[in-house]
Amino acid sequence: MKRLLGILLVLCLFLSCAATAENAAPALEKDVIVLYTSDVHCGVDQGWGYAGLYTIKESLSASNHVFLVDDGDAIQGEPIGTMTRGEAIINIMNTVGYDIAIPGNHEFDYGMERFLELTEKANYPYISCNFNKEGEFVFDPYIIKEADGVKIAFVGVTTPMAPRSSTPRYFMNDEGKFIYGFLQDETGELLYSAVQKAVDDARAEGAQYVIVIGHLGDEAEVSPWMYSEVIANTTGIDAWLDGHSHDTEQVVMKNKNGEDVVRSACGTKLANIGALTIKTDGTISSELFGWNSRIPAPKLLNLDNEAARAVAAATDELNEALSEVVAKTSADLLINDPKARTDDGRPVRIIRRTETNLGDLCADAYLDQSGGADIAFVNGGGIRITISKGDITRNDILKVHPFGNSLTVIEVTGQQVLDALEWSVHSLPGEFGGFNQVAGITFEVDPTIESPCVMDENTMFSHVDETRERRIRNVLVKGEPLDPEKLYKLVSVDYQLLNNGDGYTMYAGANVLQESVKLDNQVLLDYITGTLGGVIGEEYAAPYGQGRIVFTSAGE
Repeated sequence: MKRLLGILLVLCLFLSCAATAENAAPALEKDVIVLYTSDVHCGVDQGWGYAGLYTIKESLSASNHVFLVDDGDAIQGEPIGTMTRGEAIINIMNTVGYDIAIPGNHEFDYGMERFLELTEKANYPYISCNFNKEGEFVFDPYIIKEADGVKIAFVGVTTPMAPRSSTPRYFMNDEGKFIYGFLQDETGELLYSAVQKAVDDARAEGAQYVIVIGHLGDEAEVSPWMYSEVIANTTGIDAWLDGHSHDTEQVVMKNKNGEDVVRSACGTKLANIGALTIKTDGTISSELFGWNSRIPAPKLLNLDNEAARAVAAATDELNEALSEVVAKTSADLLINDPKARTDDGRPVRIIRRTETNLGDLCADAYLDQSGGADIAFVNGGGIRITISKGDITRNDILKVHPFGNSLTVIEVTGQQVLDALEWSVHSLPGEFGGFNQVAGITFEVDPTIESPCVMDENTMFSHVDETRERRIRNVLVKGEPLDPEKLYKLVSVDYQLLNNGDGYTMYAGANVLQESVKLDNQVLLDYITGTLGGVIGEEYAAPYGQGRIVFTSAGE
């Protein structure tokens, strides 16, 4: 009897252990590495390049489970994106083998319809737990991947700043009503709740790990939607892979319950590849694979793989597209004086000290593409080449603005406009890269008067000395006298409006209506080929422009 009881006891222990083993959560047999990119902005062959990313992915996959995800802002930022309206980037990402992506704010820069077309061309899904159309998710809020039977959830989050930092009308219906949104309430609670629900739903579906793919960033101006604010108001997130602010910070911070969350960001233009590792013992860490050489990895290492060939094919197509004639002009569009020459025979550059027909064209493009601004300023230093009379190629247009500045709209007082105009002309009769070509506004300037502008210790604009006479007078906005107390919508480059470029500090604290919407060369391209129908006519024939800036002298 004792022997029988012993056998039964052993059998019960065996069955109990078997049941426990059967109910135990799966465990990783190999490390999981989540490679991620962010804010690539069409830098297909910069830094590591997509060819370098492909090599890293293939190498790590030999002994690890590897997933590749993108944090947004991939399809805009260079001519290869502009010329193909994002499609070339999607094709390359397909070749590299992305598993998941989320939309950043610049995924919408070619219009909502175009972005949704591109997502259909992608071999990987887009996800976002807060991007919605009239309250309905546009994409799944999360997706679950498996490794050794372990479920890993990826939750997507897109910045609620998207409508402001892309083109607002892309998020509206034909009646001008916003129908697309990102849960952008003033407190942040809508976003926090959406993220928490996605995390909870993924956990309920069996996810052992939850990783957020976010495009929020750490800039204070996006509060209450900074990544740190979302993490601090949620639970259940193990790691956060972030973009938008182009930073490279590796942070471990506490969530709402005081638990650690790993946050990692990898900068921009493939200078770094982010890597999040989940080890077989469950520990989580992040690191960056950096490329610091001035020579991009694909070129220096002579990489030859599927991604390298895809980039080469796209570049060849780009070069062909750039050489295509897309417009024509009946006059030379100038940055130099059409007649004057220096003593050694070189042309005299005038774009930085007087109005020109090309300056008018560029400013008109900004006013047109802003969708409703009152005034446009374009710094002469950002207008780089003359466009000769006759046929115009895409490349001709893109070379006018080579610096990658972006259209931005702010709300300013008439007084701020007056101060900006004074600063614009403070160096006359000498050159100044911040001398603004204008649209929507006309004024007179007397360069014989000593500039009343006062600089700070860094040679930036400090203030106008009101005890001295101003150079600017008779300012009209759309034909009406400028009112110093009135609010105006001003469109220009982010370089000046947001970053104090050329010393423009008078815009500090201005209400930003649209932020870094589209690249300057895309603004000009869209205006010439779209609004003007590819024909730059007689309205731009006069070399010195249309009389928007009138020079006078004392006594006139």
